[in-house]
Amino acid sequence: MRLEALVTLERWRTRRDPGICPPSRSFPPSPGLRPGLPIPPQEFCAEPQFICEDMSRTDVCQGKLGNCWFLAAAASLTLYPRLLCRVVPPGQGFRDGYAGVFHFQLWQFGCWVDVVVDDRLPVREGKLMFVRSDQRNEFWAPLLEKAYAKLHGSYEVMRGGHMNEAFVDFTGGVGEVLYLRQNTLGLFSALRHALAKESLVGATALSDRGEYRTEDGLVKGHAYSVTGTHKVSLGFAKLRLLRLRNPWGRVEWTGAWSDSCPRWDALPPDRREALLVKKEDGEFWMELQDFLHHFDTVQICSLSPEVLGPSPAGGGWHIHTFQGRWVRGFNSGGSQPSADTFWTNPQFRLTLLEPDEEEDEDEEGPWGGWGAAGARGPAQGGRTPKCTVLLSLIQRNRRHLRAKGLTYLTVGFHVFRIPEELLGLWDSPRSRALLPGLLRADRSPFCARRDVSRRCRLRPGHYLVVPSAARASDEADFTLRIFSERRHTAVEIDDVISADLQALTGPYMPLELGLQQLFQELAGEEEELNAPQLQTLLSVALEPARAHARTPGEIGLRTCEQLLQCFGHGQSLALHHFQQLWGYLLKWQATFDKFDEDASGTMNSYELRLALNAAGFHLNNQLTQALTSRYRDSRLRVDFERFVSCVAQLTCIFRHCSQHLDGGEGVICLTHRQWMEVATFS
Repeated sequence: MRLEALVTLERWRTRRDPGICPPSRSFPPSPGLRPGLPIPPQEFCAEPQFICEDMSRTDVCQGKLGNCWFLAAAASLTLYPRLLCRVVPPGQGFRDGYAGVFHFQLWQFGCWVDVVVDDRLPVREGKLMFVRSDQRNEFWAPLLEKAYAKLHGSYEVMRGGHMNEAFVDFTGGVGEVLYLRQNTLGLFSALRHALAKESLVGATALSDRGEYRTEDGLVKGHAYSVTGTHKVSLGFAKLRLLRLRNPWGRVEWTGAWSDSCPRWDALPPDRREALLVKKEDGEFWMELQDFLHHFDTVQICSLSPEVLGPSPAGGGWHIHTFQGRWVRGFNSGGSQPSADTFWTNPQFRLTLLEPDEEEDEDEEGPWGGWGAAGARGPAQGGRTPKCTVLLSLIQRNRRHLRAKGLTYLTVGFHVFRIPEELLGLWDSPRSRALLPGLLRADRSPFCARRDVSRRCRLRPGHYLVVPSAARASDEADFTLRIFSERRHTAVEIDDVISADLQALTGPYMPLELGLQQLFQELAGEEEELNAPQLQTLLSVALEPARAHARTPGEIGLRTCEQLLQCFGHGQSLALHHFQQLWGYLLKWQATFDKFDEDASGTMNSYELRLALNAAGFHLNNQLTQALTSRYRDSRLRVDFERFVSCVAQLTCIFRHCSQHLDGGEGVICLTHRQWMEVATFS
């Protein structure tokens, strides 16, 4: 058997640019799939076209890949040609100037990415294996699917997902998930206004046993596009209808208001002809109450900040975007505010300055203003003024890891109110000890999705937003976006890099007679110690200070070489230099003991930032993260030797750089030689 036939779909990756399908390798097998050869459309279609006439939702029909979430989002996108042209740039085709490649634009975590693919598509027995169009010779949809697969690593990682993920990638918008229940007030109005403002809308019927078809023609565990709404009057009854589409392009709802339902006969002919299309195209109408009974979630992606609610008088919404990362042992503190490590999570201070304008009460739904028809000025009648803010947390680049057996982490965020009396203290990580005393104002659900969003209605004031993974020590990159209707400010809680003067001018400690005699004995006639001799001296000198530790450890030879570089002549250490070093070591030992609460000879790596603060060094998040990653061990512990190495390095770098400060602006200019001298300390 050929090696190519043994390659699994899970291992199949993009290996060549611009395409994703290797031309010399058969398409790898997967459950329900047989190998198919990736070939250009010209080899199995007489007159291929990129777009036939125009792009519509019937152009997107699912193949053998379980990516209905992506296809439902693509079908919704076709309702808005302006948006679709951003993702699928016009002017491409198989004829004039054809070079065998196509390009698409997709949004990724704050910027638009141009993705180029070749024209080779997975085919078996002359038919496309994955997405296809109703028109056999149209190929924009399968090429878009290929571009999305290339962006995320392979076709295989597209199996399973949520529509909002594709919605956001198509638009750069903000996605929200509405969890449905019977008699949900404001839902129909929310959907009607979202569609009117060109938001992308989808719905999911959840299942705990995969996809399966019900007696009513719906598919559980499947994603549908919501493409329209309509109000119908039958006698004295007013009914609210929703139009949905199955991305398969077939298998439709067979209940009330389906294509073959006799209720349509009660409508005037012109109304019936305008709404009803009797065709097995996957699209159908159903009543709102039936929709609430059969579907569990609605996913809405607003295409621009303005469609998230009533437009503020000053124009568009105010936006802040932050990029961050949870790092094991440093700032991945888990989701429980009561946990000892929760305070280490990334934190962002949000200040809401102006309340929203008042919304119509009869349009107010459970999602804080979705579907509001307008605004009528400031809140009146004793109602507490509120600010609408939408927080969106995105896990970056996690879909790539599906091929390694990993998936999205369970993530979310908490929002705490900062009292006015504590506001002046909340300017650096040193204030994070105050976190347990704050009152929680809101929180998102914690779920294993790429995008977790929540629309909050908060009183004007100051708030702390704390995004986190559910489990401490989980690692991932994230993007946090903050949108508000009115003016706001948002900053990441961070520290300014600085060092206290006492940290750079250690105490000059006279040596005990026995320690001085040992130094002279080891130094000999040269009166200076080398690294092995310094290691011997410190082993004896630190023994009383380390006697209380259950797992005492010595200062290693490499660290001693570093100490010589920092405090001696580079290769040796004179007596007066050792006296200075000894003063530093005693001070560092006292600081270390303060954070070695269980007398184990180690401190938790989460505490390294506080220990460095206590030693007189105030570092920003980026630098502290780098030091934590360098000096922690596999158990997320920092022993005394590692702590000494870290603090000694910082002491020498700060002392060396302070010699080159000019004008007290905090900026130094170094020659290449001077920079190399600083680099020797790191």
